[in-house]
Amino acid sequence: MPKRLTLRLMLLLVAALAALASIHPESVSADVPYQTYYKDNYNQLFKMQAAYTPAGALGKDLFIPDPSNPGQTVYSPLNQPQDLYIDSRDHIYIADTGNNRIVHLDAEGQLAGLLTLPESPFNRPQGVFVDTNDDIYVADTGNQRVVRLNGEGELLAEFGRPESKLIPEAFKYDPIKLVVDKRGFMYIATLGGYQGLLQLDPQGEFQSFFGANKTGFSLSDSIKRLLYTREMYEREISKLPGSIASVDKDENGFVYTVTKEVRTKQLKKLNIAGLDQLAGKGEFADTMTDGSFGEYTHRAGRTGYPQLNDLTVDGNGNMTVVDSKLNIVSQYDGNGNLLFFWGGAAGDTTTKLGIVKIPAAIETNSANDLFILDSENNIVQKYRLSEFGALVHKANQLTQDGRYEESEPLWLEVNRLNAYYAPAVLGLAKAAYKKGEYERAQELFKQAGWAQGYSDSFWQNRLLWFQSNFGLLMNVVIGALLILFAARFTARRLGFGGTKRKAGRSEQKQASRPLLRQLGHAFYVLKHPIDGFHSIRYEQKGGLLSSTILFVLALVSYAIMRAAISFIFNPSIIVEVQIVTILIQFIVVWLSFVIANYLISSLYHGEGRFRDVLYGSAYALFPFILLGIPITLISNVMTLSEQSIFTFLEYGLYVWVALLFFWMVQGIQNYSVGETLINLLLSIITMAICAVLVFIVFSLTSELFNFIYSVYQEVTIR
Repeated sequence: MPKRLTLRLMLLLVAALAALASIHPESVSADVPYQTYYKDNYNQLFKMQAAYTPAGALGKDLFIPDPSNPGQTVYSPLNQPQDLYIDSRDHIYIADTGNNRIVHLDAEGQLAGLLTLPESPFNRPQGVFVDTNDDIYVADTGNQRVVRLNGEGELLAEFGRPESKLIPEAFKYDPIKLVVDKRGFMYIATLGGYQGLLQLDPQGEFQSFFGANKTGFSLSDSIKRLLYTREMYEREISKLPGSIASVDKDENGFVYTVTKEVRTKQLKKLNIAGLDQLAGKGEFADTMTDGSFGEYTHRAGRTGYPQLNDLTVDGNGNMTVVDSKLNIVSQYDGNGNLLFFWGGAAGDTTTKLGIVKIPAAIETNSANDLFILDSENNIVQKYRLSEFGALVHKANQLTQDGRYEESEPLWLEVNRLNAYYAPAVLGLAKAAYKKGEYERAQELFKQAGWAQGYSDSFWQNRLLWFQSNFGLLMNVVIGALLILFAARFTARRLGFGGTKRKAGRSEQKQASRPLLRQLGHAFYVLKHPIDGFHSIRYEQKGGLLSSTILFVLALVSYAIMRAAISFIFNPSIIVEVQIVTILIQFIVVWLSFVIANYLISSLYHGEGRFRDVLYGSAYALFPFILLGIPITLISNVMTLSEQSIFTFLEYGLYVWVALLFFWMVQGIQNYSVGETLINLLLSIITMAICAVLVFIVFSLTSELFNFIYSVYQEVTIR
């Protein structure tokens, strides 16, 4: 009995220790009702520790003096607020749109005053800004004006629609957001203003439109412009660039904008000339990023693209944006690199601290706390940096300032807490490169997915290798040349290796082995392509076995190229390469071309049979066998500075294969150049039509199967 009791106690102790070990000190605590994520430049999503934690809700208990009962107060909550601003004292100003007022809270969130402008009341104000002189600018949307008030709420100036010949007559002046720079120049975002921000001087005179978005131009637009008449094109609905939804600025004079109606470059960092400094989207621009901002997860019930409606810039230059559609907050550093993002599904009836139903605006105070205005719940949610978030901010700021070695201990701690967080790996890679640890830096840069850093580290490693092995390398080359010279000299002295005798033996060997003769014909095709393909058709220089061998070798070579080309030129290999998918795509495209070309040639007076097209299409892939693996090997000893050489070799290979397919059709079908071009164009169109038909057939088959299965379930249930 004592033994059993002891055993049970030991089991309970082990279970308790296991439960304690499973609790990670940096895991999301129970008071954080949302999940924080990081998405690398390959769109791989990782859960991580909370970067910000809820710290309170402001503006929910607003009691103002009761005008009908002096000395008494009355509850007056926010009503559909649309904007907030935090000044240098950390005082909060809220554009209380539904109540036609500006609510002023102190640094502790207590009511400090109300701005209503009784002599000229506000009408649905949607934007507020406070300059360094504590003057308050209000975007009074309903009154189509911008007003300037002093700290006591007294009217100083009023700016209506500016008069200028440069402003279109159709321009609608409905200011919604604004900022003011150190010169007193106003940058105003207007409702539907696709021309950009309205830039006014301190007197309200129009200066220019600033930071306009570009109009998207798709492939269908190009086709329309090519095929449509002028009258047809003019009847098309005009495509306009997206209008700026909000604007902010930092201490260095950069102006930031966000736009809802675009899928890329939703966030911009504009210099004084209006040029976007985030055009490449940070350090990962050389890999697989598309220049888009605003993150999202594939949660059930959440579809569509991000709709960014406001942003804020903290003291470290980090940019935080809110998505009014997906309820997600995304934060980027000053170069546009993602730091983290978070969000949670807001319940229809319940309200949780930290969950925002409709984020209308976002701001940052001097302590880098975030404040998000919830226009549905009529409150301001406050978020404070967690220990992990503060560590990331501090380490990233040191890295951005070029103090890589100082940031290394911090990044090591971040990496210890979360090994999948790519910015930490990138920071460690930069520190290793700075210290001259190029082999470690190369490995870390590859792990982080930054091709430029990997290339720079590889260049240094390659240089060091050449410096230490140059003497040995030259001795090997000289020794090989001497051995080759000696062998040729000896062969001549002894009378071996006559070219005529070797040629005769080779011809006899190939004649006795048809397969070798057919495989050797691939080299003749490269030298004389039209005659070579003509021989396949009329002289049986190609066969099924030889064509199969060439096709399989080309397929293998192509797969090796896709999977083993250097990370520098093919960053996608850092993610798992789907070899089976690559092989299937290659086979399907090649086989569909063979079928489509034979069908078109049969209708277009071609002389080639199906087997001739099949054999010729296999022989046309021969350059993949010759150059595929060499190009792959060469890519692994090159850097980005030699990218033009690699690009020339790679594109040259594809052009060579394309020309061989052209000459194959010309030689086998006995076409002229013009007939060959028409045949290839019709073949490509046929391939596209077949792909659409196959897709439709599979879709209908799937629907039919689902229908039959649903009928079967209905019958069996009843």
